[in-house]
Amino acid sequence: MPNEIRQDITTIDETSFPYVFEQNATIQLKDASGLVRCNVYRPKDGAERWPVLMTYGPYGKDIPYQDFHPRSFSEVNPEHKSAHSAWEVPDPGYWTSKGYVVVRADERGLGQSPGKLDTMSRGTSDAFVDVVEWAAEQSWSTGRVGLLGISYFGGSQWRVAARQPKGLACIIPWEGMSDYYRDRCRHGGILSSKFIRFWWDRQVVSNQYGKGGRAARKWGPDTIEGNLSEDELRGNRQDQNEDNANNHFRDDPYYASKEYNMADIHVPLLSVANWGGIHLHLRGNVEGWAGAGSELKYLRFITGRHDLPFYYKEEVEVQRSFLDAFLKGEDRGGWSNGTAPKVDLVLRKGDVGFNNPEGEKTFPRRVESEWPLARTQYTPYYLTPDLTLTTLQPDDVIRSKLGYKALGFMDQPQMLQFSTAAFEQETEITGHITAHLNVSVSPEGETVPTDIDLFLTLRHFSAEGKEIFYTGTGGDNVPLCKGWLRVSFRKINSEHARHRSYLPYRDYFSSDVLPVIPGEIYPVDIEVWPTNVILEKGERLVLDVASGDTQGCENFQHNSPVDRQVVVSPEKLMGRNFIHFSSERPNFITLPIIPPK
Repeated sequence: MPNEIRQDITTIDETSFPYVFEQNATIQLKDASGLVRCNVYRPKDGAERWPVLMTYGPYGKDIPYQDFHPRSFSEVNPEHKSAHSAWEVPDPGYWTSKGYVVVRADERGLGQSPGKLDTMSRGTSDAFVDVVEWAAEQSWSTGRVGLLGISYFGGSQWRVAARQPKGLACIIPWEGMSDYYRDRCRHGGILSSKFIRFWWDRQVVSNQYGKGGRAARKWGPDTIEGNLSEDELRGNRQDQNEDNANNHFRDDPYYASKEYNMADIHVPLLSVANWGGIHLHLRGNVEGWAGAGSELKYLRFITGRHDLPFYYKEEVEVQRSFLDAFLKGEDRGGWSNGTAPKVDLVLRKGDVGFNNPEGEKTFPRRVESEWPLARTQYTPYYLTPDLTLTTLQPDDVIRSKLGYKALGFMDQPQMLQFSTAAFEQETEITGHITAHLNVSVSPEGETVPTDIDLFLTLRHFSAEGKEIFYTGTGGDNVPLCKGWLRVSFRKINSEHARHRSYLPYRDYFSSDVLPVIPGEIYPVDIEVWPTNVILEKGERLVLDVASGDTQGCENFQHNSPVDRQVVVSPEKLMGRNFIHFSSERPNFITLPIIPPK
């Protein structure tokens, strides 16, 4: 057992750094459940009070960026490298020089903050509220707090902002999911298992409060009060791998506890989505922006790896302009009066390769006044039995079907690929995509399949036939976009306020599960995540319809042996899947075509 929790172990260093460094400041939680510890970095510019930039998360406030991810740190903009740089959060060296206090808190149960490790839970959001209000009340604070951070440090912002803590003045959720179930855990109802496992093992449980050997592994300092035993550590955490595998529906208490009302977010916000974040860092920023109740809200799109653009000089200037407006009252960009661009797009035109920051900076930008764009022409491209995509709905289609092996978990996924003809003129696609397919499954041998998992991918090919890839979250090569659906989750709630013609709304409730019977044909609508591309003359699009993950997934595979039922019920996804064609049952993917202004 560790020693009794020490209530005040703060140390302050006013001489060693270009800012005042206060380590392990203690924040007492208002529900008397314990405390949270944070680091405070204060400017030395002679002022007495400053606005606050805050992060609250699991990755260790004391783990140096160069230890957490050496390769990434080596590529970060040098202006954002200091003695206390850390993964996915604002650099105190830079931001204190611009007149901000930086507060970096260890999430409850992690780093130096005791308590139960329960990431993304209601309880840890309660603690985040207390941390925001604490920062607003300190003698060195102007009382105005802003949130700024990437990924987890972005996703948590939506939830705490909906709680409306006192002092919270604005947020910049940067590539941060807003919908725990749909954006992160269960794409179309299918468990996104590989990333959760990788993330949990490497970045979270390795930093649990009381875990021994952290200092020896250069993973931050050891726990101040000492180590916990392995049994104590297991008893003091909620394992996300187990919780996500054991819970399937949004009305399960586990998932329901993560829900909140986006309309309760009222503070000004700048939501930054990454076109290449096709599994995690895109949809949530678009939908969070759309659902937030804020009068002043802005949506910005970027490209590139998820770790680097946050620190690009031009992106930091956008961050600082927004924060200065709402935390300092210095509005250089029209943010506070709503004259700043509501939507700022980066347009992916040409083949600059992937993981090429300088190449991606050549993509042009364009501002818009709404999302989705009002001039969007939603255009169906019909799938045909000869594997083409055409804007002309075929007449008198002979009833037929195309099939492929259903189970892609243990084998290479099988697929059908449908291609457009070469585009005859430059064509922009920007916005939401849906696909409508008529599908069935048939047994093979004695097995009786009971479901169908659909994996859709939209790909971009040059006039020369080369596939054009884009930069994914980790610098991997990814296609344009992907979509998923477990067919037993095909029910749509068209009465829901968030249902839109271009984005079908599913509740994913336990009561919504519908049977899938061999031989029956089921018309289904599949959400494909939004995208942008400018196709040049002669280029083509290709649509994959597959039984499992295809190229472009890397760490985001849906390969749980439990969820895909190889262990529990191996016949669930076996057999052969089919797409059915007839004049009465058209299959199509609806693309958001943007005409020139």
